[in-house]
Amino acid sequence: MKSIIVGTAGHIDHGKTALVKALTGIDADRLPEEKRRGITIDIGFADLDLGDVRVGFVDVPGHEKFVKNMLAGAHGIDVVALVIAADESVMPQTREHFEICRLLGVEHGLIVLTKRDLVEDELLALVQDEAKELVKGSFLEGAPTVAVSARTGQGLDELKSALREVALRVPARSEDFLTRLPIDRAFTMSGFGAVVTGTLIAGEINESDELELLSGGTRARGIKSKPSLTVGLLPQTRVRVRGLQVHGAKVKRATAGQRTAVNLGGVETAALERGMVLAPPECFRPTQIIDALVTVIDDAARGLRTRQRVRVHAGAAEILARVKVLEQSGEIKPGESGFIQLRLEAPIVGVLGDRFIIRSYSPQRTIGGGVILDAFAAKHRARELASARERLNALLVGAREKQVAAFVNEAPHGLSRADLAARTGWRSEVIEGAIKSARASGLIAEAGGQLLAPATLEVMKENIVKDIRAHHAAEPLSRGLGLEILRRRHFAHASPDLFRTVVADLEKVQSVVIEKDIARLPEHGRTMSGADAALRDRLEAVYRDAKLAAPSISEALTRAGVAAPEQQHGRKVLQVLIDSSKLIRVDGDMFFHRDALDEMIGKLRTFAAKTPDRALDVPAFKEMTGISRKYAIPLLEYLDRERITRREGDRRIVL
Repeated sequence: MKSIIVGTAGHIDHGKTALVKALTGIDADRLPEEKRRGITIDIGFADLDLGDVRVGFVDVPGHEKFVKNMLAGAHGIDVVALVIAADESVMPQTREHFEICRLLGVEHGLIVLTKRDLVEDELLALVQDEAKELVKGSFLEGAPTVAVSARTGQGLDELKSALREVALRVPARSEDFLTRLPIDRAFTMSGFGAVVTGTLIAGEINESDELELLSGGTRARGIKSKPSLTVGLLPQTRVRVRGLQVHGAKVKRATAGQRTAVNLGGVETAALERGMVLAPPECFRPTQIIDALVTVIDDAARGLRTRQRVRVHAGAAEILARVKVLEQSGEIKPGESGFIQLRLEAPIVGVLGDRFIIRSYSPQRTIGGGVILDAFAAKHRARELASARERLNALLVGAREKQVAAFVNEAPHGLSRADLAARTGWRSEVIEGAIKSARASGLIAEAGGQLLAPATLEVMKENIVKDIRAHHAAEPLSRGLGLEILRRRHFAHASPDLFRTVVADLEKVQSVVIEKDIARLPEHGRTMSGADAALRDRLEAVYRDAKLAAPSISEALTRAGVAAPEQQHGRKVLQVLIDSSKLIRVDGDMFFHRDALDEMIGKLRTFAAKTPDRALDVPAFKEMTGISRKYAIPLLEYLDRERITRREGDRRIVL
């Protein structure tokens, strides 16, 4: 059976709640204060079975003081029932609620003229004309208009038929998006524990699912809420679905477009509040800087200006924010649209395409509304505004592959697929399809699991080669530049896999040579001046002549005639001998000439050939080589490492 959400809209005391009760038999006013005062204060819910369509009603308060509550329930509705009392006609909140529905992108609805029994036909016709004038040029132009009386029941059957016809025209919710349920109510149910409700705007929830509870924005400075509400709750908290209800009936699965109650395990009710979001684990991330397109309503008291403080209503959350207008004029006037950046005072969960409403800070009046384009925007400098607008326009009107490219082009170190999911809310198969198209069109490249602009990837490679070349010029005796140094300099904030892939690509095309943990250019030959070459030869002679009584590095430099102030340079020349394997490190700073080690190994094998068990101990080794214990122990341990000998107790077996 098809399920849709119908939201009521209209001025206070125009009969919205009475209409819902007449249609469904359910009184959506659930609070004692609502009963006592006779007005709707918070959103209420009811449902109606129309045969092949199941309607979930979201009944909203009509008083101007409770518009923020109305906004908490207005997200996710498929159809609006614009309620106008026949004895009062169009009133201020009629207009404001209607504008809110337009700004939220609602595309289907009907007009309901209530209290039909209180007016004559002539007045009813006048109200009908005023209603048509109000909705002229909007999604409600030409929509069904039904006059009803909740008291007598007149017109209710006609209204049900009209609701059914409108509902059948509403397209099915897209299956391209990850599960999200903005929470508009949280309470404790005896015997069950924590329960949250909301409109499932995308995806599905199954019993026993593990979900993530993401913090909302209602705890922003200046917005009152219960002081203990989110104490101890992390920005993302894992919870388990213990049970589900849709339209008051227990179900195993809830799908997009249904009013859903979720019994949660793993969280206390005191930690829950309106504005939070239920979603699959590790798919979404809270954000506080958003780029968006906004439209300011025609009759707004004033437009939007940079640094203006506003109230943002996104999903079921209310957040305070500062505005930065990205248009050249620095202002978006009433009746105009333009790009802005919202710097929120508390985190929310939002993705590309989400709608929101902007209201003035005080007094609270609706200014306009918009659509999120980049939920993880960077702050824009004045000189960058033109390019920012161009990019945001691509996000607004571009196909998915161009939207992916727009996100990727602004990422200096690339984006992962998880980054794209957090920005778009798309399912993995949708993301893969967009990536495939973008790569085929040459809009993006991929390296190390990261998506990058092709130009960005080339710049990364060029920077590595330039850095290595500069190092060769500054340190001609150095073998090359350490890979870890390169990573820290150029990829400190990027994925390690990206760095490894970029280096591997450079090595593959022979732009660099990788030798263990060192990178060098292929043409680098460590050219030495005449003086350095002479010093190299003297140092080699020192070690060759020392045989197995090798000097320390300082002693070797002194014997080669290197004065103390020049020993740092001398060590670089010495490194050339080490890198060429003329000198072999045996222990710490103890180096031996290769010829001396080869001669020692030859003697060792001759000794073993004459010894039946091929064994020798330390005294025998010292006697054979003529060296002291200072050198004997490190050399024997070196021979063990090189698998020339094997230690057995106090002896070595020559292999």
